[in-house]
Amino acid sequence: MALEVAVKAAFGGPHLLGDCPFSQRVLLTLEEKKVPYKLHLINLSDKPQWFTEVNPEGKVPVVKFDDKWVADSDVIVGIIEEKYPEPSLKTPAEFASVGSKIFGSFVTFLKSKDPNDGSEQALLTELKAFDEHLKAHGPYIAGEKVTAADLSLAPKLYHLKVALGHFKKWTVPADLTHYHKYTELLFSRESFAKTAPAEEKYVIAGWEPKVNP
Repeated sequence: MALEVAVKAAFGGPHLLGDCPFSQRVLLTLEEKKVPYKLHLINLSDKPQWFTEVNPEGKVPVVKFDDKWVADSDVIVGIIEEKYPEPSLKTPAEFASVGSKIFGSFVTFLKSKDPNDGSEQALLTELKAFDEHLKAHGPYIAGEKVTAADLSLAPKLYHLKVALGHFKKWTVPADLTHYHKYTELLFSRESFAKTAPAEEKYVIAGWEPKVNP
């Protein structure tokens, strides 16, 4: 039986997949495990009544497990791993937090209006550390196999690429070769192509109010 999954619809495209990296993380997990699912696209500025009834907080993603709607991508991914253990996507504990500070550093730099506040350098420091990790352990975070850590990070790195390219005309330095190989590997996976935002413009539209409030 297909799992019911509610995720963000595109900003300005209510019938298209939206730009929420946490929603995409859940969809990537389902795709990689070949778990059938039924998608509900939620227009967050005009939420359907049934959605607010089952999920009063109104957050996405939410997934229905055994007649109960569950929120929070960390919790959802944990349940999916438990219910559908094959193929395993568990990340070895020692690698679980690798790259976890990149997204926060990216958001700070993206919103920054002061070129001297150190936010660009802070992001570069995180990216360089991640590149070093991949050099030693890659091509994925835990070696040869994709794990949950990669599926959590991949949508965020896609946002980093699109949003910084658009709003700051900024790209990740070319000499971080392991990083570039890593994103290429992830973005070219069939699961990523199926679950990515419909177009880059929807990612840009999603960040616009945060960058220029």
